[in-house]
Amino acid sequence: MKHLLLGTTKGLCVFEINNHQVKFIDIFFKGLPVSMVYHDPVTRQYWVGLSMKHWGPKLFASRDGRRWIEITTPRYPSDAEISPGKSASLRLIWSAFYQPEVDRLWIGTEPGGLFEGSGGGNDFVLNSSLWHHPTRKDHWFGGGRNDAGIHTILGHPNDPDFLLIGVSCGGVYVSRDRGKTWEVKNEGLKADYLPDPFGPFGHDPHAIKICLSNSDFIWQQNHCGVFLSKDGGNLWSDVTPSDESGRYGFCLAIDHEDPYKAWIIPAESDDQRVARNLRLTVCKTDDGGQTWSVMTDGLPQKNCFDLVFRHALDRVADIMAFGTTTGNLFVSFDDGDHWIHTQSFLPPIHSVLIINE
Repeated sequence: MKHLLLGTTKGLCVFEINNHQVKFIDIFFKGLPVSMVYHDPVTRQYWVGLSMKHWGPKLFASRDGRRWIEITTPRYPSDAEISPGKSASLRLIWSAFYQPEVDRLWIGTEPGGLFEGSGGGNDFVLNSSLWHHPTRKDHWFGGGRNDAGIHTILGHPNDPDFLLIGVSCGGVYVSRDRGKTWEVKNEGLKADYLPDPFGPFGHDPHAIKICLSNSDFIWQQNHCGVFLSKDGGNLWSDVTPSDESGRYGFCLAIDHEDPYKAWIIPAESDDQRVARNLRLTVCKTDDGGQTWSVMTDGLPQKNCFDLVFRHALDRVADIMAFGTTTGNLFVSFDDGDHWIHTQSFLPPIHSVLIINE
């Protein structure tokens, strides 16, 4: 049995997947916007970020996914500045990553601060080396939000000192000493909106995934295409579908056994954030982006305005699921070849997680 966790603008929706059936079973934080959902498969702990208009960001933790405890949210130091004269304060909890072997919880936020603390969340500290990185003040900026944000935090399957973050806008940054120092990893990326599209800073990675069986392979759905690195992020290659269908989009799924497999869901463009050509499609590659196939079975092929956000596509084994901004939930039991429309009339969906039970 598996569970689906949907972070939506109106709460955390929980579904059960059993015998190819998807059943709604519960909702937590009803009516409240969920900005982040994270589950650690080792300790089976959960963390949820809320984005409340009146009370601001909140952070909750759970050991069973049912009983939730509010924990202390990260706090920017009083002297932290986004830019000269512009003070920094927590606006959004966007991502999380937990290292159980050292009880270390990392939280990515807007306006661009990376925090670290224990899983209990009472001792968060701003990662100073990233906040004071020489590229941040001049080359990080908001991509769809007021300021830059850290939407992705990834670890290495065999190296506890390795961290990778995705910044919109800023790019990819890697630490090999557990956050003490950071390297920019944007070589080969292209940003059409920059004066120098191939410049080293200011890129906008929408989604990033590291292959667990071969960590040299890192995939990226970018603001300006699909990119693949085969050397741990040192160099990126443009593997966007030749028909430009993946030039713009947010989400990405990969196969952790076969590093050459990936899935994307194209969107129209930056200024037209709807399904490409108003047709909802899933594109898949089996050869590292040299060729792509388009899968449409079970997906709406006309008058479709659905968009899939960066955290709203997930894959576990051959089960895939994604949720859309118009509240539709689609599930596939054969690696995306065929899709079942399982739910509609849900709130806009920000994130989807498939949990093995």
